[in-house]
Amino acid sequence: MIRLENVSLRYPKGKDVLRHINLDIPQGAFRFLTGPSGAGKTSLLKLIFLAHAPTAGRVYLMGHDVSAQSRKSRALMRRHIGVVFQDFRLIDHLSVYENITLPLRIAGHKQSFWHENAVELLNWVGLGQRLDALPETLSGGEQQRAAIARAVITRPRIIIADEPTGNVDPEIGERLLRLLIELNKMGTTIVIATHDRQLWEKFDFPRLHLDNGQLALMREGV
Repeated sequence: MIRLENVSLRYPKGKDVLRHINLDIPQGAFRFLTGPSGAGKTSLLKLIFLAHAPTAGRVYLMGHDVSAQSRKSRALMRRHIGVVFQDFRLIDHLSVYENITLPLRIAGHKQSFWHENAVELLNWVGLGQRLDALPETLSGGEQQRAAIARAVITRPRIIIADEPTGNVDPEIGERLLRLLIELNKMGTTIVIATHDRQLWEKFDFPRLHLDNGQLALMREGV
């Protein structure tokens, strides 16, 4: 589902952020991605989301060599990837409900198809009473939950998340992770970057560790 072959990434006028990364994540896998601040975790996630192109090496997603694809093809492929970055990227003038249902509207689904599921999902993440709220009125934790709901509502083939529980209390954090685990059980491939040791120790999934631009598998998991 996700494959990187000898991938390196260098930003303009900077040093290599990622160096000679080799990674193979099968369909339906769940991986934690750990490492110190500045190790390149967000950069690696952005490569998977096709927000960056590698300086060297090749990236394969869902069996396709994305380096050989057109910009339009890559944009279509992104529709199968749910993403949660630390800046949330909620649209200011849209309500919580409108933000999380936006991917469904873009995909052309009718409201009768997704309204009930959208409300149920917002209740699950604790935002059932904030459907009409604008992002600027939400706390950081509420914005985080809205971003996660938006990422999972289409049941994408891949979900990547950068510190998805970083701004919520432990109880909500565990609830959000269990939502991702349920999606994983249905076949969604999930990669979560996190600093939360309690999180990766509590849930028995393999952990990829990134340090100084290089990647290692720390624990085999089940």
